Amino acid sequence: MIYILMILMMLLLIIGVLYSIMKIHKISSIQRIKNKRISWLLSTCPFLFWILFLVADVINAIIVFIFFILFLFLGDFASFLIQKITKKKIDYTIKMITSILLFLIYIGYAYFLAHHVIKTNYLIETEKDIGVENFRIIQLSDSHIGATMDGDKFIEYMEKINEENADIVVVTGDFIDDDTSLEDMKKACAGLGKLKTKNGVYFVYGNHDKGYFNYRGYGYLELEEELEKNNVKILEDESILVTDNIYLIGRKDRSALDRLSIEELTKKLDKEKYMIVLNHQPNDYENEKIVGVDLVLSGHSHGGQFFPMGPLGVLFGFNDAYYGLEKRGNTTFIVNSGIGDWALQFKTGTVSEYGIIDIKRK
Repeated sequence: MIYILMILMMLLLIIGVLYSIMKIHKISSIQRIKNKRISWLLSTCPFLFWILFLVADVINAIIVFIFFILFLFLGDFASFLIQKITKKKIDYTIKMITSILLFLIYIGYAYFLAHHVIKTNYLIETEKDIGVENFRIIQLSDSHIGATMDGDKFIEYMEKINEENADIVVVTGDFIDDDTSLEDMKKACAGLGKLKTKNGVYFVYGNHDKGYFNYRGYGYLELEEELEKNNVKILEDESILVTDNIYLIGRKDRSALDRLSIEELTKKLDKEKYMIVLNHQPNDYENEKIVGVDLVLSGHSHGGQFFPMGPLGVLFGFNDAYYGLEKRGNTTFIVNSGIGDWALQFKTGTVSEYGIIDIKRK
């Protein structure tokens, strides 16, 4: 099946390239060139550069090309509608230049969204006694170190986060990626070690942290060693009282075959205390609601990455949510879009962020 999908993708790419070359060749300035070989060569030139991009970075080259084709198609569709309504023919060259300019603006903005990190604030009220007037959580998720930021850049963000006066910092998975270098991993762990909190820094694994392939030159045991060296507490299907009134429950990633149920993780806990769950993938919402945990923090979905991937992921049951705050019963769920990104260098319809979550008693 996978080979059939790969063949279909290659065929679609070839058709897309041919479609684009023909569209460019119809631009009036190229049509005026009498030498057909030169005119076709000029029409093909952009794709020679794209092939170089493809060799250097396959995934992002394909993403850029898909959106290029999409904007050419949307230009044709918009032109068709305008001509139907106004009964006036739109100049082909103007249509093409407009489509290409809009594509460049769009892809440039998508690059900006992936690399520009903001902070997102949430305020949650509770009837439970949390022991303090305000309990502040900083949530970091999906940094995928080495993709959109290296270890040094990550440290810069940690220095900025230190200004937020956090009670705890939680890392909700995919801290590193399959090809994060050993040097960057160590620097990023040192960055977490620089965080100043009242009650510590906590970590749960995502689906990429332990690595799908053995080519980055180290395993998750080396990651654990660096995290522990920097006073980061790893939670794997276990709970801890971070204050006298607040539990933190760290779940194994959904991909772990031996993951405990949320019922097993909470059955011996004092339900009068405030219960925070760290669960990398935004799944199992119904069971987390039923057992009555107060707050669930997740990542994984990257805020949907590209529209409409987020809504489709929920529609087909891959995730229970893909971004932001949602309340089900007495449980509040927050999905963070991630401070970094996986191999993709572009985001649309979402942001790169770290979350600031303030819990106050009503």
